[in-house]
Amino acid sequence: MRTLDDILKDGAALFVFLSDAGTAAGPAGVLLAMGSQDLRVADTAARAFQEVGADYLVCSGGFGKDTTGLLKEPESVLYARRCRELGVPADRILIEDKSTNSGENFCFSRALLAERKIYPRTGVVACKPYMAKRAWATGTKQWPEVRWSVFRQELSLTEYLSQGNDLTAVLNLMVGDLQRLRAYAGIFQAPVPVPEPVWQMYERLAADGYNRYVIGAS
Repeated sequence: MRTLDDILKDGAALFVFLSDAGTAAGPAGVLLAMGSQDLRVADTAARAFQEVGADYLVCSGGFGKDTTGLLKEPESVLYARRCRELGVPADRILIEDKSTNSGENFCFSRALLAERKIYPRTGVVACKPYMAKRAWATGTKQWPEVRWSVFRQELSLTEYLSQGNDLTAVLNLMVGDLQRLRAYAGIFQAPVPVPEPVWQMYERLAADGYNRYVIGAS
């Protein structure tokens, strides 16, 4: 059994790797707030709307693997309410409340805008820090007409946990996300290189028991 210090060392490095994606710059046609258990993403989305600018903010998310049974309202509804509180105009916010995973976040949001004859060419994703790389890869594959960048909190794993996020939950989610970068490459997501040392972190953390969202785990 590894020590907590060893686990945290791998977790911190994995957090940095997963958080590294193209930084948002300039106004976008659409700002997509990806639903999750981390409701602070709504704050991130509101800040992105104010600092980067977008024609529309789509709050996307129903109940996913980490929010089913946890939230009383869809992720997107909670996000939209918070964004309005933070000053995003209500007429610029659209709610997509049926998606249950990251691919559906993009596909269903795309359909929602198309119903309104809105066809953006540039987009910004607001998401959890460690979702950045996978969000970019998913959007690039699922909505290729849009050139995607990412807006996220810039902080370390330690700082992220200090906001009240649970270590076990975060490690489980990061391990699952890292696996999906390889498993879904070219299928549901654009390929993203995963260096062997990073993959070894995944294997060690999964072996430590942080495998709740690993595909094929019993």
